[in-house]
Amino acid sequence: MSASPTSKTFVSPKNRKKWGIPVTKRRLRLGSGLILFAFVVTHLANHALGLISLEAMEAGREYFLMLWRNPVGTALFVGSLMVHAAFALHAVYSRRRLRMSIGEALQLILGFAAPILLVSHVLGTRAAMQIYGTEDTYAYVLLALWVDNPMGGLKQSAATVIVWVHACIGLYYWLRLKPWFMRILPWLYGMALLIPVLGLLGFVFAGGAVGRLAAQDPGFRLDLAIDNNAPEAAQIAYLYQLESWIFMGMGAAIALTLLARALRLYLESREGVVRITYPEGRIVSVSPGMTILEASQLNEIPHAAVCGGRGRCSTCRVRVNGTIENLPEPDDSEQKVLRRVGAAPDVRLACQTRPTEDLSVTPLLPPNASPRDGFAKSAAMQGQEQEISILFADIRGFTSFSEQKLPYDVVFVLNRYFRSMGEAIEQAGGRVDKFIGDGIMALFGVDGNPRDGAISALKAAQGMAVKLDELNALLKDDLPAPLRIGIGIHAGAAIVGEMGYSHAISVTAIGDTVNTSSRLEAKTKDFGAQLIVSEHVAELGGLDSSALRHEEIEVRGRKEPMQIIVMDDAKDLLDLTDTKVSP
Repeated sequence: MSASPTSKTFVSPKNRKKWGIPVTKRRLRLGSGLILFAFVVTHLANHALGLISLEAMEAGREYFLMLWRNPVGTALFVGSLMVHAAFALHAVYSRRRLRMSIGEALQLILGFAAPILLVSHVLGTRAAMQIYGTEDTYAYVLLALWVDNPMGGLKQSAATVIVWVHACIGLYYWLRLKPWFMRILPWLYGMALLIPVLGLLGFVFAGGAVGRLAAQDPGFRLDLAIDNNAPEAAQIAYLYQLESWIFMGMGAAIALTLLARALRLYLESREGVVRITYPEGRIVSVSPGMTILEASQLNEIPHAAVCGGRGRCSTCRVRVNGTIENLPEPDDSEQKVLRRVGAAPDVRLACQTRPTEDLSVTPLLPPNASPRDGFAKSAAMQGQEQEISILFADIRGFTSFSEQKLPYDVVFVLNRYFRSMGEAIEQAGGRVDKFIGDGIMALFGVDGNPRDGAISALKAAQGMAVKLDELNALLKDDLPAPLRIGIGIHAGAAIVGEMGYSHAISVTAIGDTVNTSSRLEAKTKDFGAQLIVSEHVAELGGLDSSALRHEEIEVRGRKEPMQIIVMDDAKDLLDLTDTKVSP
């Protein structure tokens, strides 16, 4: 058994990591899985030709064998099979607890179930070909599976489904961490259903065709056995003996893995303890060599880990409170992930960090973090103070309207209104923050500069006024009176970032600028105006306000009077400025 790491030198990248899976091994696991997946896809594609004819399947088989039954193809397939099996056993050995998510458990169970169901098929085809020179044509195999032993055909179909589901789970865990994954997800779902369905249908249809040939021609079976050099009874018995030996070998490998795991856990428990302190003062004691994530899971402390602790998603990252000098250095793969998310120097991946001394940590993401939390985010998304423009808008007199209408009509009108206003905001380069009752809050300049934000906000106000007129004309038969709105815009410093909980997370802003913008919108009632902007917004946006109405007002929460510009109709902005948002 390996001793626990006791120094940085022991776990430095140049010495190869002793307690985890280095990045080269991760790539080897992924590469072996992709090669096996390619084999399965091409095999199912060959099966699908059975929907055309048995002859089409045999013709496709020639290309399949050309790809996989050559020295290179055989080495890739057999090597990938052995590597993947070794990683499956390593996954069992390395776990400190056997509790896992449903997806992980399903993938592991199916991974072990697949070879059990496929051993007889492999021995009856590839092994028979290698040992006895049997030609495993589709007609020969389908006769044995669907005609002579229908249960064999069902077993083979079940094995196909198991292998395919196992592969799809693995691909999902890998690809869901890619930023573009959600865009192609519908296509992936379609292919995940289409490929096995077509393959199995072709397999069944071709089996039926072989059955009909055998029924129509009494000599078909004998001719097929002669042409394909079918193994004799003694040879078949030997293949069955091989199957028994393989099953015993697989069982022994699993048993030895579990025994080695139990021995490792026992030895680790005798090596002393490391104390890890979590927020709210909770302290857990674990064996040296255990990762922070494993410590959380063993002690039932909720901890995000979208990728299952494979060091790919970064959602398990923690901030180390205090010195980090006593921690083993991160290897190349961990450093790559931390750079991807722009992590601070005191941030580490909990699934890769194996403390050798006591430490205190703070998980940075909620336990229900999603794959998108593992993507790199701009500084604005992570949280920072910046100068932006904020727009508030509200419908005038909507309360009385809602009291006179049925709920369905109220929702219908509001949704049409929100759609029109949202389009105007987004077309101007803004970001709809939230809908509050019949009100709207929007942010401008979050990903740009203050000047662009102010220009976008003014453009949005003008666009909203235009959209409102269009909406009133469209709904004139449904409204007792045209809708009227009030808009307030102010610019200033605000704290911007992703805030919220679970599915209710969005980019928003907090601070005095937000409150002031809201109060400017409320002031439109007092002035009977459609739009009020602060002079600061006008100056930032290059608005020529010399001919406009200027006022000085008191704003609750501010010590000094505020200079504002009042406009009866926000559409007039179109005539006052021709500035365009900077690219």
